[in-house]
This record gives sequence, C-alpha cells and structure tokens, in this order.
Amino acid sequence: MNKLSTPLIALVVIIFLLVIFGTRLYVSVPPGHVAVATLFGDIRPDPYQEGLHLPVNPLYDWYFYDTRDKSHLEVANVPSQDQLQTSVEVSVQYHIVRADAARILKETGSVADVIAVHLIPKLRSLLREQGKSVKRAEDFFLETTQESLQVGILAGLREFLRPKGVEVEAVLIRDISLPPFITKAIEEKKEREQEVEKQKAELERFRTEQQQLVASAQAERAAAEEEAVRRRVIADVQAYEIEKINKAIGNNPNYVRLQALEALKAISRDPATKIYFMDGSSPMPLPLMHMGEGSP
Repeated sequence: MNKLSTPLIALVVIIFLLVIFGTRLYVSVPPGHVAVATLFGDIRPDPYQEGLHLPVNPLYDWYFYDTRDKSHLEVANVPSQDQLQTSVEVSVQYHIVRADAARILKETGSVADVIAVHLIPKLRSLLREQGKSVKRAEDFFLETTQESLQVGILAGLREFLRPKGVEVEAVLIRDISLPPFITKAIEEKKEREQEVEKQKAELERFRTEQQQLVASAQAERAAAEEEAVRRRVIADVQAYEIEKINKAIGNNPNYVRLQALEALKAISRDPATKIYFMDGSSPMPLPLMHMGEGSP
C-alpha cells in the first residue's frame, strides 16, 4: 500500500507544480522587444531576445522593453536674444539600445521613465540653449537657423542619452510659431513687398508698351519717309516728262497738229458728234488744225 502511494503522491505534486508554475517555466518575447529578468530584486545582466525561451526559472519576474524606433514630440517656448518667446515644435526619433536594457531597468526604470527623466528635460534645456544663438525671433524661419538648431540639439541629445541606453537617430523641427505681433508685422511686410512687386510688374508692363509704341512710331515714320521719297521721285519724273513735252511742242508745231488729229479721231467715233469745216479750200479746214499757229 505504501509502495503504491509514493508514486501517486509524486505525480500529484508534479501536476500541482505544473499547474502553479507551468506558465512560468517559459517566456515569449514579442518582436522588437527584449526581456529583462529579476530574481528577488536581483537583475539578470543579459536580456532575453525575441522568441520563445524555456525552461526558465519560474521565480523570475519579467520586464519588457520595446526597442523599435519611436518618436517623441515636444513643444517648447524658446527665447531668442531679443527676449521674445518663440514656440518651437520638435520631433525626436530614437530607440532603446537592446544591450542596455538591464542597465536601464536598474538606473532609470521603464521606457516611459527614460523619456520623462532624461529625454524631455535635456531636450528642453538644449532648445533654450540653442535659442540663445538666435538674434531675432523672426530668424527662426531662416533655413540656416533651423539647420543649426537641429544639428546642435541632435549632438547634445546623443552625447547625453547614449550612456543612458537611448540612441537618438534624428531631430526634426516640425513647426515654428512666432509671437502674434511679430507674425502680424511679417504679414504686413509681405503684403508691402507683394505690392511693390505688383507695382514693378505694372511699371515694366507700361515700359514695354511705351517701347512698342516708340518702335511702331519709328516704323511709321520710316514708312512715311520712304513714301515721301517715292512721291518725290514720281513728281520729278512727271516734271521732267512735262518739261520735255513743252520743249517738244515749242520746237515742233506739227506735234500739236498731230495731237489735234488724234483728238478728232476720237471725236469722230461718237455717232452724235458733228464736224464742221470752216473753210473747205483751206489746207487746214478744221478749227483745231489751226492750233499752234500765230495770230494773223
């Protein structure tokens, strides 16, 4: 009876232990995470990577750390040298270093503790420190100023957070909000600049139109001068022709008679025309035939 009861008791104990500690004999670490084990407050130095781990000490307590890339958004008022406060929105991209998970648990705590204790205070301090190099609040909109802020903040965060187990990958300035009265002044300045540009464009358009009018007037003047020259040449030719005809008439009376005959021929073609002979015995019986003769 005793021999049979001993194995039975052992089996019951094993079943009892499996029920109590079954789920604690292994640990499953999700992707992008590491797990840190502690035994009665003593931190195991080597973190557990992704995957299933068994068997493990069922008395371990587990702390999981997300080591994937994260982004923290911070909005802070940054003073410039002119003592004005500018609202700057900054995004910090970071991730937890896997190998430092145990040290993070020992020195700081959870990932949220790391952000609250280390990242946010240092980021705000660096923003104020970098803002001291900006002369005027409106200079925050300059590309060179923003690049300088990003480089300075990134270098400061990396130097401070890397020993804390946090790797900072990038710092991005997302938005800048100037004091309201400066924003209004900048808008008015832009409006004035736009008005000046508009006036310049209008002046340029007027200048172009005037140049076109001058060019058109010059072209018309040149055409008029050419027309005047042409008419002068024609007039000179006509005057020369008239002069030659007059000379021919003066030197040759028969030219007039020939012209009179040509005129009579033209008149005779009209059936309504009547021709009267003044003196039939005259060698020149027609009145027109006497044109060019001197008075008797």
